[in-house]
Amino acid sequence: MDKRPSKQAYIVLLAGLVLNLILGVLYSWSIFAKALLEQWDWSSSQTSMPYAIAIGFFALGVMVAGKLQDKFGPRPIAMAGALLAGLGVFLASFASQTNTLPIVVGFGILGGLGIGFGYAAATPPAVKWFGVAKKGLVTGIVVSGFGLASIYIAPLTTYLISSFGIAPTFRILGIIFMIVATFCGSLLRDPPAEPSASDSTAIDRLDKENGDFQVSEMLKTPRFYQMWFAYAFAAFAGLMIIGTMAKISAIQLPGSNLGFLLVATLALGNAGGRLLAGGLLDKIGSRTTMLIAFIGQAVAMGLLGFVHSLVLLIMLAIAIGALYGANLAIFPALTAEHFGTSTLGANYGVLFSAYGIGGIFGSVTAGKLFDLTGSYLPAFIVAAILCIVAALLAPQASKPLRESR
Repeated sequence: MDKRPSKQAYIVLLAGLVLNLILGVLYSWSIFAKALLEQWDWSSSQTSMPYAIAIGFFALGVMVAGKLQDKFGPRPIAMAGALLAGLGVFLASFASQTNTLPIVVGFGILGGLGIGFGYAAATPPAVKWFGVAKKGLVTGIVVSGFGLASIYIAPLTTYLISSFGIAPTFRILGIIFMIVATFCGSLLRDPPAEPSASDSTAIDRLDKENGDFQVSEMLKTPRFYQMWFAYAFAAFAGLMIIGTMAKISAIQLPGSNLGFLLVATLALGNAGGRLLAGGLLDKIGSRTTMLIAFIGQAVAMGLLGFVHSLVLLIMLAIAIGALYGANLAIFPALTAEHFGTSTLGANYGVLFSAYGIGGIFGSVTAGKLFDLTGSYLPAFIVAAILCIVAALLAPQASKPLRESR
């Protein structure tokens, strides 16, 4: 492949970015959660459940789709994910104050699974088009769309809920997402130099030439588990805040009704952190980038419970979003660096289970501790401690791994 990226490479990069802009509806859940609390009298635990389930199925979707997109290519997997995600959000519109099942099944299961399929198919083809040398920057650009999504989805969702109600908002968003995301998914494809999906012999040969690890081989390395726990602990903190930011603002800024602003601000930081981390990975290395992200996240989490000023909350929302978002650039790039690019979809899909586990426990922990104590402060402290543990794992998790196999 020519060293200069082709026009098709930029089309794939842009398609992956826009696809993630749509799939990032997951990060605006706190807007729905706040409305469900206020309009349908759901408890904090009830509003946390669909989000926690969506995170879990998101991770499951990435795990399954990662392997499938390596085999069949990104296009059919991304399009299937777009249809599932749109259908799931649409199905959630059949919920009511006393009937939570459509939101749990629609947004949580189908939506989460579809988001995972689309997300898994967006990054690997872009990395393959641009090459390992630009893995950090390319990964950061593609995944920044997921973080940026809340900038438009949060105010749009707030407007739709205030104008039409909760159920119609799910219906409108579901239709829009299904159409736009399916189109973006149709533009994704691997470079022509890659072996065909049906040519397993060629794939095996390419893996051997590149020194790339299959999933079974990756799972035998201590490095994978160091990366897994660091990812899970960092995701615990970030996803907990993303899922509850609108509710946090209602408590710490009583009467302000500015939850959508903080969600959008968090999203801006989230996207910026992915882009910044992607560039830093290529310049200062994964170890230093990870330490900055994990230690910074721990400090921000420790401060969050004591802030009651709009300006300071905005600053913290940007910081938390950026430091959390950095993880979504760090770990795909780290997976490519340690275990190779030709098997990136499958390998990162397995590693992504850490994101799912961390997100589930983060969301559930926040809801449960708030119901028990009436405060999010205990959850913030737990999250800060886990980020410190992630920082302790960073030196080993980032150490180069190219052992004889």
